[in-house]
Amino acid sequence: MDFFFWPILIPLCAIVGAFAYSIVRAVSYARVRELEVRERIAMIERGLVPPPEKDPGGFDRAMNRYERAREVSDRFGSRSPGRYRSAGVTLMGVGFGLMLLIGVAGENPASGVGVGGFIVIIGLAFFINSLLGRYDPPPPPRERPPAEPPNPS
Repeated sequence: MDFFFWPILIPLCAIVGAFAYSIVRAVSYARVRELEVRERIAMIERGLVPPPEKDPGGFDRAMNRYERAREVSDRFGSRSPGRYRSAGVTLMGVGFGLMLLIGVAGENPASGVGVGGFIVIIGLAFFINSLLGRYDPPPPPRERPPAEPPNPS
């Protein structure tokens, strides 16, 4: 009986070990992040200015992306032309796939054109809507003055 148990035990240990490693890693990352946040809060309470992040250039790039995304969402709401375009292409792909599936698997190949064609037409409408939508490119990011280092005195 022991001979048959060993081949099952090795993959079982590997799977359980992978899950245990993932859980321990997530918990330790959360703990480190919590300590970083507490450190920032303590610096703010003492009147010190904490650095924006470990990578200030990355912080500035992220803030520029956030500002541009906010301006686009303010201008178009959540329905920007890119969203309509991606929805249209996705629906057209699903419609053509459904046409092929029903046409091959069904008794009457023309029935697939009816059902899948309906979804393709909806996708085409979304795609045309994205082409007709007004899109103004976002303004270039504002240049921020470089941060001055604190006086050592």
